[in-house]
Order: sequence, then structure tokens, then C-alpha cells
Amino acid sequence: MIRWLVFITLLLALLATALSVVALRHESRQLFVQLQQASAERDQANVEWSRLQLEQAWLADASRIERSAREDLDMESPDRTRIIVTQP
Repeated sequence: MIRWLVFITLLLALLATALSVVALRHESRQLFVQLQQASAERDQANVEWSRLQLEQAWLADASRIERSAREDLDMESPDRTRIIVTQP
């Protein structure tokens, strides 16, 4: 009788351990998938950031700004006689 009780207890402990291993492996795989998705999102964000940096550099280019001011806004540089430089 005691042997059967020990056997059933050990069998239940073995089943509980096996189910725990399966559950932990499943959770591990789910976390790995989430990690892969987060890495892909990070990589996409880095690509977008690089693109935006290039676009910002292009928009801040002085020659492009001057050309846009001349063509789109009909602006001109003032004559040298109309420029006054003051000391601060």
C-alpha cells in the first residue's frame, strides 16, 4: 500500500514536472517571437531615422534654401550698399 502511494506520488510529480517543462518551452518560444518582432521594429525605426536625417540635411542645405527663396518667393539679395554691419 505504501509502495503504491509512493509510486502514485512520484508519478504525479513526474507529470507535473513534464507539464511545467512544456509550458516553459512554449512561453520561451513566444518570448523569442516577440523579441524577433521587436528587433524588426527597431531595425525599421533605425532605417526611418536615417532617412529623416538625410531629408533634414537636404532641407537645411543653404543653396537649396536660397534657390527656393529666389524662385518660389521672388526674393533677391540686397545690394551691397544697402547692407549695414554693426558692432554688438
